[in-house]
Amino acid sequence: MTKPSERVLVWQWGRRGAGPRIAVDLADGLRRLPETEVMLCLSDRAEILHSRNAPTAVLKITTYNSIWGLIGRLFSAPRLLKQLTGIVRNFRPTVAVCAMPGPLDLLMVHVLHLAAIRIIVVIHDAQPHPGDGYPFQATLQRHLIRYADQIVTFSRHVANSLTSGPDAVRCPVVSLTHPPFIGGATTAPFAHEGAPRILMFGRLLPYKGLDLLAAALPQVGRTIECCVVGQGPDSPELRALSGLPHVSVENRWVPEDELPQLVAWADIVVLPYREASQSGVGALAIASGRYVVATRVGGLIEQFADDTQAILCEPDPAAIAKALDHILQDPPPIRPHVDSGQEWENLARNILASGNAS
Repeated sequence: MTKPSERVLVWQWGRRGAGPRIAVDLADGLRRLPETEVMLCLSDRAEILHSRNAPTAVLKITTYNSIWGLIGRLFSAPRLLKQLTGIVRNFRPTVAVCAMPGPLDLLMVHVLHLAAIRIIVVIHDAQPHPGDGYPFQATLQRHLIRYADQIVTFSRHVANSLTSGPDAVRCPVVSLTHPPFIGGATTAPFAHEGAPRILMFGRLLPYKGLDLLAAALPQVGRTIECCVVGQGPDSPELRALSGLPHVSVENRWVPEDELPQLVAWADIVVLPYREASQSGVGALAIASGRYVVATRVGGLIEQFADDTQAILCEPDPAAIAKALDHILQDPPPIRPHVDSGQEWENLARNILASGNAS
């Protein structure tokens, strides 16, 4: 049997959302590479463990489900450090990849650093967005970067923000492309009978441009059906959207298994953000054959600039309405189906190549 040239530990200890999903898809991409052995480590509370696409090979770590649970887990850090030391000693990774930073990651990084294991950290945001993230996220991320041997971002926007600041001065930073989450739609946009369907999905926070969307939708020249789905605090912007005709607001957490069907419902996915690093929802929408309207901010510019299925516009209600009208009146061609698994394999290969080159 050929001995693997790379033994890769991938870890992410979030409970819900993009973090565990990215870790699973990245681990799957790594497993497609020749001479590569992979260990995936997730929280035992990760929602994805109970989804239809649950990983078949995963090491589970007991984490927490509340801020008080996190505090309790920190008090038991010596026991967790012993467990992590055993994992690293038994698996003997040549490289470890943190798929998305979290509160307990410094414990794993400490163990890896003592064992002289090469550490790659995927950084999604140079700074937390307003209302997003967890307490002390920026401070923890800065410490994580200082331990890392390589930083990977999903946009040049984030990479440039990191390299222009003090945190990543001694650590190489490489910008790669965010692959679509595995899964997608099977029908073409506008194939259904009825009004065109517009979806906004994600955290329902002010920086997502909820007010811009609320002001843009009445300016669209056709009757449309719009669904705003995600979780966030009650706000005047959400109430304004709820008050518009043909607009529904579902302020709730969307389970892992529901996301592909939710995107498949839409004809157009709208990203009316005031600021952005990149968009995993946008990547899934494109791969699922949906159109995308995105504002010309942050990493969205480079993500969608050359994509015929997407229209970039200024973060302004009239511009968003005009972009929606453009797609409704003259839909551009849909590009060929994207092999999501191949895209994650490409990302995995590029991550390992960037780490070996550093």
